[in-house]
Amino acid sequence: MRQHDFGVRIPRPLGNGPSRFIPEKEILQVSKVDPRTQSIFEDAFAALGRLDNISLVMGFHPQYLESFLRTQHYLLQMDGPLSLHYRHYIGIMAAARHQCSYLVNLHVNDFLQVGGDSKWLNGLDGAPQKLQALGELNKILAHRPWLLTKAHIEHLLKAEEHSWSLAELIHAVVLLTHYHSLASFTFGCGITPEIHSDGGHTFRPPSLSQYCVCDIANGNGHGHLEERRGNHQVSEVSGEVEVLMERMKQLQECRDEEEASQEEMATRFEREKTESMLVATAEDEECVPSRDVSRHFEDPSYGYKDFSRRGEHVPTFRVQDYSWEDHGYSLVNRLYPDVGQLLDEKFQMAYNLTYNTMAMHKDVDTTMLRRAIWNYIHCMFGIRYDDYDYGEINQLLDRSFKVYIKTMVCSPEKTTKRMYESFWRQFQHSEKVHVNLLLMEARMQAELLYALRAITRYMT
Repeated sequence: MRQHDFGVRIPRPLGNGPSRFIPEKEILQVSKVDPRTQSIFEDAFAALGRLDNISLVMGFHPQYLESFLRTQHYLLQMDGPLSLHYRHYIGIMAAARHQCSYLVNLHVNDFLQVGGDSKWLNGLDGAPQKLQALGELNKILAHRPWLLTKAHIEHLLKAEEHSWSLAELIHAVVLLTHYHSLASFTFGCGITPEIHSDGGHTFRPPSLSQYCVCDIANGNGHGHLEERRGNHQVSEVSGEVEVLMERMKQLQECRDEEEASQEEMATRFEREKTESMLVATAEDEECVPSRDVSRHFEDPSYGYKDFSRRGEHVPTFRVQDYSWEDHGYSLVNRLYPDVGQLLDEKFQMAYNLTYNTMAMHKDVDTTMLRRAIWNYIHCMFGIRYDDYDYGEINQLLDRSFKVYIKTMVCSPEKTTKRMYESFWRQFQHSEKVHVNLLLMEARMQAELLYALRAITRYMT
């Protein structure tokens, strides 16, 4: 007898695999081929009782995945200043800033499992005063971290019976920045909900077209890029990798020949910072957050583009004056032991990760390209490295790539499949996931620098 004869409704997965952007077979192939990835997946499943789609996509880069899971496990499960339900609620607050329902749903379940009060899920105003007070920090960090001052920190640390301790605040800041940047990764890789999650299944029979209207509107159709490309487009991109490699070679030769003056270097930074403000994110269509997620934060209108359009000035943050290595790392380690070390390993892993390949080319030193991507993201946040020539960025990152970076870092909820496909069209999916790891970690470090600098200023 068939199941539907019993009236049993059988859920059907809504997506094709863990990502809307990357073919399922490529993602699943990774763990079959690499025993290390397989064992990391097994450990993650044993620790959490699940293997989420984020981990499956990160599985292209097992060394990084190991570091990421170790850090996330420590932040959520191990001894620390904040209680478990607070940790998950802060994760919900942070992911909700970008309307990332994937991460929100994940943490709503975890929050309830560790005994969180379901009334808090009706909205931030249902949560304790102490968490409500964190709303402003969440908002500024997610969208305009350069506006953070020691007054914001003081407000949280001196709130009488609702005060945060310094250690609790550091834990909260690390969680907020972790989930803001993880929302970027989630949207940037087109991560889909697991079948058992909200939005991961349907009880409707498969439709003939397999299209959903919102997918069509966002250019997220299921047909893969290769099938949709005309011949003329293929020839247009076939030299893309070689052009990029030639530029890297020329820049290296220029570096060896002459060095720009300090004034010229400063001018190039300011020019790139100003230009980065004017790069449009995605199609810049209005995005109204759905009710279920937006209730977790106030003022959904407060986002990145509101000020970039008005040309708000982003002050320059000199890494020489306050850096992760010399200042942030030790502050985190002092107030939340071991976490500075874990974050440092994760930043290093993302920044230094290389297989010395570019698309079909082997034995390529990609250091210059990785540094340009990292420094461009920090430049969008006003962060300047005195010893870096920002003129290199325009040579190495083309317009479609800059639009993708800007959208994913500043308004990730607007990332579409079309944007993912339009940059680096000859590169492998694993290389694009690598780019997304760089974007995620550079964004997290930028937010952390502003938060930790404000805390340091409050303490001194």
